[in-house]
Amino acid sequence: MLWSALVGTIEQGLVYGIMALGVYLTFRVLDFPDLTVDGSFPLGAAVAAKIIADGGNPFWGVCLAIVAGCAAGLITGVLNAKLKISGLLSGILTMTALYSVNLRIMGRANIPLLRKPTVINWFGQYGLTPWMFFIVVLILTKLLLDTFLKTEVGFALRATGDNEQMPRSCGVSTDSMKLLGLSLSNALVALSGALVAQYQGFADVGMGIGTVVAGLASVIVGQALVRVNGLGWATLGAIVGSIVYRLAIFGALRLGLEPTDLRLITAVLVVIALSGPSLQSIWEKYLRGKDHAADIPTL
Repeated sequence: MLWSALVGTIEQGLVYGIMALGVYLTFRVLDFPDLTVDGSFPLGAAVAAKIIADGGNPFWGVCLAIVAGCAAGLITGVLNAKLKISGLLSGILTMTALYSVNLRIMGRANIPLLRKPTVINWFGQYGLTPWMFFIVVLILTKLLLDTFLKTEVGFALRATGDNEQMPRSCGVSTDSMKLLGLSLSNALVALSGALVAQYQGFADVGMGIGTVVAGLASVIVGQALVRVNGLGWATLGAIVGSIVYRLAIFGALRLGLEPTDLRLITAVLVVIALSGPSLQSIWEKYLRGKDHAADIPTL
């Protein structure tokens, strides 16, 4: 029982790792506070679930979910880059609109996928368990993202996040880079949503609430754990952080905390990860002060 629950937690960490890569792309690479994630995650789940429930091909559903997520990110980018609405407000507006869009797509608040063909079941016929399938998808996604970020366009995207003025002075359209980054990020988030819906066996209109916080927690925790510099290590850190985050939640629930405390757990994890360097500095100052006090001779 414990082992199966632990395996299920790791599987969740793997599939949500794709979402963490999308969050990493906007928050770390593009330096954009994108809250569209809370809407694009259930959007991917809604599109895939609707197609599967209507008897469509689950692979086609995943592909359309990616396209829908890309379109959601593009809308946020247009609001920010073209209409000059702040990045934070642009994401909030798109996220709010997507709630109604997701309800319109699904036709109701919840779509069950029990006894429906899914990509996970299809690969299961060939001996791939869910965690094996998620590892394959996650590795492919990571390699493609790393390769893209090392291309000329990827360098321009990273430069836009570091300092907009520098690539703009070299003739790079920073607005286009924002549109590209947001579209790619939310495409990954929607892909994760589509796979999560098929893994859990249902899609719900409220399943995206808190997704951006969980993704940001995964990125921050991963950055704290994987301190090696380099692009490949940074994306690996996001994946590791996603798994550790899910394991932390699993451990908290095993200790007796209620599921309603999950948001509190997430907030505490983010605070600890963000304040880690400051706490370490305070602790080192305390130790130095203690040693200095010990060296003072007593009368």
